[in-house]
Amino acid sequence: MPTRRAVTGRSREPRARFAEELRSLRTRRGESLRQLGERLGWDWSLFGKMEKGETLGGPEVVQALDTHYGTPGLLLALWELAINDQTQFRERYRRYMALEAQATSLWHFAVSVLPGLLQTPGYAREVLAAGGLKGDELEQQVQARMGRRALLEGDDAPPFRTILSEAVLRTPLRDAGEWRAQLEYVGEEAERENVVVQVLPLRAGLHGLVGTDVWFLRLAGGRTVAYSESTYGGDLLEENAAVEHLQRAYDAMRDLALPLAESRKFVLRMLEEVPCDTST
Repeated sequence: MPTRRAVTGRSREPRARFAEELRSLRTRRGESLRQLGERLGWDWSLFGKMEKGETLGGPEVVQALDTHYGTPGLLLALWELAINDQTQFRERYRRYMALEAQATSLWHFAVSVLPGLLQTPGYAREVLAAGGLKGDELEQQVQARMGRRALLEGDDAPPFRTILSEAVLRTPLRDAGEWRAQLEYVGEEAERENVVVQVLPLRAGLHGLVGTDVWFLRLAGGRTVAYSESTYGGDLLEENAAVEHLQRAYDAMRDLALPLAESRKFVLRMLEEVPCDTST
């Protein structure tokens, strides 16, 4: 679908509109990206990525740009529209899914929810319903998520490592039977040769990914991309500096995780704590 344009010739897509406005304001000032970086105290490459639509930046840098250009509130308002544009999220997620299918290895950290590759239908259904899906759309998304699990099966399945925050395993489903089935499934998958499951105990304290679910995909040729997500959106990161920053945080956090044997025992303890079904 071609980019929508208003009568002004400017894009109506929030992310593209924000990037266009940034480029327009800077070029009217006659500034280079390097000059802008020097004057505002940020790495000039950040502004280049913002103008290309590769990243939106944070509210602090956008407010600084509003002050610099004398456009109080304008850029921040455009930024808020862009960051809340769910069509952009869906497009980035579709690209992530395409890259996931090509990955030669995957590694992941979960803050509060199990990764889709390890979810049972019951778990996926409750998580997706909590996000607002219902009816046929809910069931379609559950089936799609179940289809992703095939990625870990077969002789040529890529290696997959996930580190689960203890909070993930202490946040049960409403249905004890479904929760038991989910924990059993995690334990079974952890026995696969290509799957590594570790637990990050709460006693590990704060770390660099304390509020970030993140996926790393190693692609053919050795390039790595990252995908960070929250309940309401996600961001696909392909630039080396941003991916490397997340990788360093991941490596430091991994050093705090339980070893494999202790992680398996932890999952089994959680399974033992699930109430037995007394309805029969």
